[in-house]
Amino acid sequence: MADPRLARDPRRTTPQPPPPPPVATPPALEANLDGAFDKPSAESQSGVAGTPSDGNVFKLKFCTVCASNNNRSMEAHLRLSLANYPVISFGTGSLVRLPGPSITQPYVYPFNTTSYTQMHSELNAKDARLNRANGVLNMLERNRTVKFGPERWQDWPVGKPRLDRFREDKGSKGTEGGVVDVVITCEERCWDAVVDNLLERGSPLNRPVHVINVDIKDSHEEALVGGRGILDLADSLNVAAMEEREKRGNESWHNGTGQARSGFDQRVPEILGEWQERWPNLPALWTLGWF
Repeated sequence: MADPRLARDPRRTTPQPPPPPPVATPPALEANLDGAFDKPSAESQSGVAGTPSDGNVFKLKFCTVCASNNNRSMEAHLRLSLANYPVISFGTGSLVRLPGPSITQPYVYPFNTTSYTQMHSELNAKDARLNRANGVLNMLERNRTVKFGPERWQDWPVGKPRLDRFREDKGSKGTEGGVVDVVITCEERCWDAVVDNLLERGSPLNRPVHVINVDIKDSHEEALVGGRGILDLADSLNVAAMEEREKRGNESWHNGTGQARSGFDQRVPEILGEWQERWPNLPALWTLGWF
């Protein structure tokens, strides 16, 4: 009888061919605290397996919203734009408010006319050490690479072409028509403001829009997490939209009507429920609004 220990003797085993060399991959880019980075990482490019990043394939149009259009909405705007989604972003506050010397002394700026570059220059001159330590300068450095400056949701003329200075914004390609398919807010009060404003507008375009809130704490660290979650949600929604268009055709989709659009609209609550199971720490709300 053969000694079983011989079977474990490495000298008696058939030599295996050496493994193939590993495929070279570019080094991962480290994000700063506020999420500022120049190139998309693998994670940023897709959150759902099989989601195409080719600019020639269909992409839903997104809008991200927070209070001041600086931290959470801009992190999400950047991630979606790097994944080739058409995207715009807004704030719902009356003014842009950034952390200042104390909680009762924020830096305040008007929407629509103030650029991120202007804010960065002024805050760097006022107190560079404070505003670097609290992440505000890093955040503004990221933001000014994405678009001109913070925009206010309530001042957005829905349906008006977004041309001129908007052409240089990241994610602007595909949003020229001034409408989106999905609005994602980052705080419940912002979701309330968007829904109320849509009702006040009176649905002049009679076009459906999904309004989803992903509740994200207003900090640089949580904005990073929330940005990843929003990209994952966008990928899931886009896969469903592509499936419906392939199955039912894309007739009248861009008008917000047709069988494919109706089928997609009906699937959104289920998709959001599945996403919520993957991201339980990002509470979500949903409603169907109208432009």
